[in-house]
Amino acid sequence: MPRKRTKGTPVVPERTEADLSPEAIRRALTTRVFGRRLHYQETMSSTQDEAHHLAYLGAPEGTLVLAEVQTAGRGRFQRPWITEAGGSLAFSLILKPKLADLPKLNMLACLAVLFSIRRLTGLPSKIKWPNDILLREKKVCGILIDSQMRIDEVDYAIVGIGLNVNLDPAKYPDIPSATSISAELGHPVSRLDLLVNILADLERLYEGIRQREPIHEVWSLFLDTLGRDISVRWGDVTEQGRAETVDEDGNLLLRRADGSLARVIAGEVTLRT
Repeated sequence: MPRKRTKGTPVVPERTEADLSPEAIRRALTTRVFGRRLHYQETMSSTQDEAHHLAYLGAPEGTLVLAEVQTAGRGRFQRPWITEAGGSLAFSLILKPKLADLPKLNMLACLAVLFSIRRLTGLPSKIKWPNDILLREKKVCGILIDSQMRIDEVDYAIVGIGLNVNLDPAKYPDIPSATSISAELGHPVSRLDLLVNILADLERLYEGIRQREPIHEVWSLFLDTLGRDISVRWGDVTEQGRAETVDEDGNLLLRRADGSLARVIAGEVTLRT
């Protein structure tokens, strides 16, 4: 949850416990590679930073870094991210994509979380461009993609996912835009089931983009941003217009008031009223 500044097949197990021990995760995994190498700590500063360290030391693709609590979790723009013991899923996954596939990692991560939430809970999750998962217009998940380049190729990439599972949003009244899966369902859900489903979807979708499948076409179907009048801010630059569509790399195509089309690569979206 953001803190305000001042070859596997997904399955639906019958478990209800929220056991995220390494042993339970290994028993439940359905993936071939993703998550089979697991680096777990009850508490760490940041799964994203730890994944960077492990990747630098040569950790293989598919290595999963997972913590029950992060003391310095972060999201986009270095914003702090709250991780609550028993209530959150906070993990990072090391990948070794081709350069052409790097922009697609955000889309596959969004879809993996969205598909898993819908499959396990039936909740109509949507995507706010570029990388927030929404439940009833409130943020339930944030995604962070980092990468390390080596001349003209990707050395490694890190997919970081922070998901509010069994948090009570009422404990954080200064973050009214946030929610959790349990808050929307009215009862707790298994973090283990969510984790293994997300990893299975990530692996399946990752293989798809390597086979040149057009993931942006599926991604755009769940984008809550499209067709709406928005402002996009990136640094000191602000673009306004109607969100029209996305290109194959997930960049937003914005129709300005004068009819011209702007391609937006990144930024903070707000709805215009």
